[in-house]
Amino acid sequence: MSSANDDLVQITTPQDGTAVITLNRPERMNSMSFELMVPFAEAISEVSEMNEIRSVILTGAGTGFCAGADTRDTEPPPNIDGMTLTRIATKAMTVLADLIPAMQRMPQPVIAAVNGPAIGGGMILATGADIRIAAESAYFRAAGINNGLTATELGVSFLLPRAIGSSRAFDIMLTGRDVTADEAAEIGLVSKVVPDAQLMETALETARAINGWSQQGVALTKRMMWAGLETNSLRAAIELESHTQLFVRLTTQNFEEAQRARKDGRPPAFQD
Repeated sequence: MSSANDDLVQITTPQDGTAVITLNRPERMNSMSFELMVPFAEAISEVSEMNEIRSVILTGAGTGFCAGADTRDTEPPPNIDGMTLTRIATKAMTVLADLIPAMQRMPQPVIAAVNGPAIGGGMILATGADIRIAAESAYFRAAGINNGLTATELGVSFLLPRAIGSSRAFDIMLTGRDVTADEAAEIGLVSKVVPDAQLMETALETARAINGWSQQGVALTKRMMWAGLETNSLRAAIELESHTQLFVRLTTQNFEEAQRARKDGRPPAFQD
């Protein structure tokens, strides 16, 4: 299927249970213009409501994942008639600021298939995904600092230290240097690096592994993982996890089905 949102963002379903959201403006390296990000936000909302979709892959068309801010002529955010400049600026940041929380609210895990440069906001889109797989040609750069701005935007000061540790995050954010795919794997920014030609199949394989489990179990595991990153004590995390685990155990027959499947030597068929 294709998205009804806009040709600039495409939604396809190359396998059962998996949707691929493709940023489709390769001539601008899928940079974060409002022409692209507004339909991207709509695509996130659309796929979130697809009950048959169990996993999502986010990637970019062409040779780049997302090159951050669009430096060419671009359209302003929508629906700004009669607004002052300060209100337009606030609206513009609001549109962008909700992208990562919206990805986290999706019940489906999001796999970023980083197929080339992920720069500025593009690096943060990748960091905001649940799983990141990089092509050998991928690299990451916190470009705000290169442009005389701060390197902090869209939640990266929260996300990046938690992904790779504070010292490495400070290094990347303050130097504005490029992080190659191999280094990204070494420091834990991505889970693996694969040849460019194998990137999408590797992402689809990861999605298939996820799709075989309980849809409710996967959705709540994602929710708890992100909640755990914001929980400030071990005890609080255990309390949240205990209630979630008990909820799934008592409201489904998944545990019993897992036992039957192991006994029968077959994959489980979870019905939630």
